[in-house]
Amino acid sequence: MNMKKFGFLSLGLIGGSIALAIRQICPNAHILAYARRQSTLDEAAAAGAIDMGTTEINELFSDCDMIFLCGPVAVNNNFLEQLAPLLGDKTIITDVGSVKGTIHEAVSRLGLERHFIGGHPMAGSEKTGFANANPILLENAYYILTPTESVPEEAVAYYYSLVKKMGALPLILSCKEHDYVTAAISHVPHLVAAALANLVHDHDSSEETMKMIAAGGFKDITRIASSSPDMWESICMSNTENIADLLDDYIASLQTVSRAVRSGQKGFTYDLFTASKEYRDSFADLPRGPIKKVFACYVDIPDEAGSIASLATLLAKADISIKNIGIIHNRDFEEGVLRIEFYEQSALDEATTLLQSLQYTIHQRK
Repeated sequence: MNMKKFGFLSLGLIGGSIALAIRQICPNAHILAYARRQSTLDEAAAAGAIDMGTTEINELFSDCDMIFLCGPVAVNNNFLEQLAPLLGDKTIITDVGSVKGTIHEAVSRLGLERHFIGGHPMAGSEKTGFANANPILLENAYYILTPTESVPEEAVAYYYSLVKKMGALPLILSCKEHDYVTAAISHVPHLVAAALANLVHDHDSSEETMKMIAAGGFKDITRIASSSPDMWESICMSNTENIADLLDDYIASLQTVSRAVRSGQKGFTYDLFTASKEYRDSFADLPRGPIKKVFACYVDIPDEAGSIASLATLLAKADISIKNIGIIHNRDFEEGVLRIEFYEQSALDEATTLLQSLQYTIHQRK
């Protein structure tokens, strides 16, 4: 199967990154994109990501071999409605949403089953928009495909191959299995982190002592509580049954823990942490999943004026960009006092090598 014309509806971080990756893989392909703002299309054209842009969804898309829907879940459903009367017989449609059930329902309602393969690239960044798109964004990230039963097998094989060429790791699931899995390893954890952050907020003193000393482990497990409220409202309202069922199971497990702790049940927490440690430690070197990894290290530095500035200057002279830097007053796990966060793994690796060569002591969490 040879696809020569690709269409994109919306060109944000994910859509733009896929378009740039396809440009590298298929340099002779024709790439057409829709965006609400002409400035986005102009930027994408200047970057070589697209050949043609439009601010309208029209017959220009009718002869596309493959169309990527790259907006939020609800927006992608609207895109489907507009595309339905325009599609050619050979066109394959996919999306990049983190919930698959609702779009598969829309596909069925519109009679587009033979045209659709759901897609979920498990990659991203805190940065948004085409300006931050990167053709290597998907490398070593899982990319889940959820084909309908009616879509041609050769189309699924082509998409699978395309994902591999992007450097991602394709995985074929049913839309139901996808939504259950992502509810467990992404959607519920985000809700748990948000609830835990709010628990501490609600129980803190007027002096905010809890907030003042919160660091290390607490900041790590509540990091994803800072995610976009708009995006997570949309996700939680699109995968309600799976999320609610798993939350009920989690609440029941917490109640079991509470009863064991309250009654002083000897050995319970030891067994709990033994099992969780064994399972969690097995994650260390696996590919990227839906929750973004933090690229950070902890550095021991002397408690003297100018020590932080000196270290930051060393990294700047080596052209290593720092995303965030700050002192850790609560040294959980005996880690270093200065936490430095980077935008990507390569920057973390380069900084670690440099600082260790200069006799700094570096600590990293798995």
